[in-house]
Amino acid sequence: MKGPRNAEDRLSRLLVMLPWLMEQGEVPLAEVAARFDLTADQVQQDLELVAMCGLPPFVDEMIDVFVDDGLVFVGVPRLFTRALRLTAPEGFSLLASARAAMELPGADRFGPLGRALDKLARALTDAGVEAAESDDTAGVAIDMSRPEATDEVVDAVAAAAELTMLYYSPARDERAERVIVPRHVFVDAGNWYVVADDAKSNERRTFRIDRIDSVAPTGRVVPTNDPVDGPPGFFADAELPHATLRLAPAAQWILDRYPVGEVTQLSRPQGWIEVEVPVSNERWLARLLIRLGPDVVVRSPKDAARQASNLAARMLARY
Repeated sequence: MKGPRNAEDRLSRLLVMLPWLMEQGEVPLAEVAARFDLTADQVQQDLELVAMCGLPPFVDEMIDVFVDDGLVFVGVPRLFTRALRLTAPEGFSLLASARAAMELPGADRFGPLGRALDKLARALTDAGVEAAESDDTAGVAIDMSRPEATDEVVDAVAAAAELTMLYYSPARDERAERVIVPRHVFVDAGNWYVVADDAKSNERRTFRIDRIDSVAPTGRVVPTNDPVDGPPGFFADAELPHATLRLAPAAQWILDRYPVGEVTQLSRPQGWIEVEVPVSNERWLARLLIRLGPDVVVRSPKDAARQASNLAARMLARY
């Protein structure tokens, strides 16, 4: 495809391109371009956008994709390795968009996207949405359901009541008990969140309510003089690990690219800063450190520099 492309066309092609790339893992750039009727430059531009996409907090569920020396490398993000908890509107919207995308060059009716659409259509039908036998998925509105714990959390906000909850952390793939005081409930992109004072971290954190398995009041009431008027700038999962990095001026572009925590100006070396960066997984951090090169010094975690060095050695071994 030559000439300018609008955002809708680029998104539609990515819907069919990414599942295929994830199944392949590593593909020559020229092969990707030929399969999807694009130029090599267009493929690379679209994949550069994909590398910055994810779910809140945007480093917790990133798509691991990059182009190096004519090869496209795509990993499977943790989001795609476990069953999704889609709301009915999200599932219906995804089905409608993906069915239209299946008409584009390169789409494989029996490939990963086609198989996933069949499963999604059956799930929607089981939920009472007639989607399995018809491609007419336009013009239907579905009420958004709320997670089971939502009402109890909302009541706790009104009463400033402390809760004990069993919370699932995707970063650690485990459930743990936490004590929180809910302060604000909001909805974003179809998901319900609660901003709460977290006893474990002694900070105000954001939790996804659909990851709360159970809640119970402790009987304590904890008033606050610091109310929350709205959602935070980005959603920091309470269990998401952080890396502490010292950055030269040439590396400080990451402040505009990724969500970061506290930034401290250093007196030496001149112009350097120290910053906390949420980390989705060790591979993501290793790739970031390789890109930053000599313009970064890792303060923590201690083994991050070694992991980056090992990854760089494996990449060089390919050539």
